[in-house]
Amino acid sequence: MKKIAVMLGDGFEEIEALTCVDVLRRAGFECDMISVSDTKSVKSSHGIEVIADKVISDELNSYDMIVCPGGLPGADNLANSELLINTIREFSEREDKYIAAICASPAIVLSRAGIEENRYITSYPGEDFESMLDKANYVDELVVVDGNIITSRGPATTLLFAYKLVDVLGGNSNSLKEGMLWNLVEKEEE
Repeated sequence: MKKIAVMLGDGFEEIEALTCVDVLRRAGFECDMISVSDTKSVKSSHGIEVIADKVISDELNSYDMIVCPGGLPGADNLANSELLINTIREFSEREDKYIAAICASPAIVLSRAGIEENRYITSYPGEDFESMLDKANYVDELVVVDGNIITSRGPATTLLFAYKLVDVLGGNSNSLKEGMLWNLVEKEEE
């Protein structure tokens, strides 16, 4: 079974983190919320306290995918974790490991890790974030997959992002979409 680590730093975006955890667990994956501080208690960007499953440790490299939600200062707190940044660098060198980032994290975390060069990446829109990705091939799309890196724009794109993570990991998001009524949303858009 694939194992996913959803990283939490104080100030994380709730929708991006918890929706990914929910969808990945519904898909049958082992998905842990991991705090980058020395305590399991993490406060979201809107003051909601979440109790992570674990605190960051060397076992982070045993996961198949790392997911970095955005939010400020959540993404900054992720980028300040030396262990997380080093693990992301290691994952970027391997085809069997995945790195997923949404909202501010593609710009802040992936650029801090130095893995964005010549990669197709999206992030939260705006010059502040896009300028951090000046070595990347910035794409104005909702969800972007470039090899083992998956990125997305922000809170409103989280379900699409989470479904893509399921598919990348070898799951089937179509049955999830139906069970979660995403098929009705898609019909409305037609």
